[in-house]
Amino acid sequence: MAPAKRSPEKLVLDTSVFVNPDVRAALGPTPTEALKAFAALASRAASLEFYMPSSVFEELMNFVSREELPAETLVYLKQKSPRKHELTTPAFFLYELMEEMRERVNKGLRFAEKAVRSAASSGSSDEQIKDLRRKYRDALREGIIDSKEDVDLILLSMELKATLVTADQGAIKWADKLGVSWLLPEKFREYLDASLTASGKG
Repeated sequence: MAPAKRSPEKLVLDTSVFVNPDVRAALGPTPTEALKAFAALASRAASLEFYMPSSVFEELMNFVSREELPAETLVYLKQKSPRKHELTTPAFFLYELMEEMRERVNKGLRFAEKAVRSAASSGSSDEQIKDLRRKYRDALREGIIDSKEDVDLILLSMELKATLVTADQGAIKWADKLGVSWLLPEKFREYLDASLTASGKG
């Protein structure tokens, strides 16, 4: 009796795999080259399927030269939006997200109050304004899902029971809370190579 054929493993890819210069180096020096290298590898990786939410794909297209991309790129990188009206998420997800946003807003306000007091006593400066912007941005955005693209990545990974590949720490943190498996993009090329070797195509 022949062994049952295994279903391909699904991976949901974030823009950072191809755009973030710190993580795309193993694929290529530019987003376009990285996407071309991915397409070449994906064409041989029969045991893997690659998905990207439509919103994320549109974002990626802002960073690449469409004319240079091989036509088969879209064959191997499937665009799919999550079924937003059919998926359910645990109530704790909403509670924890709201609680964290409240804490972050309060933290941002404390930074703003400190900056105002400092400006009142010594006068404002461009450096103080830059420092406030940095701290306020970090307080409200670092380690949190703060865009529809982040939500689409997590929801699509949940729907497909796929592994999320992203460098976004907020997406990783909340995917982990929801039991979604994830892979750091720095290891993505190694993961592809290992899959090709295991299938005899390495």
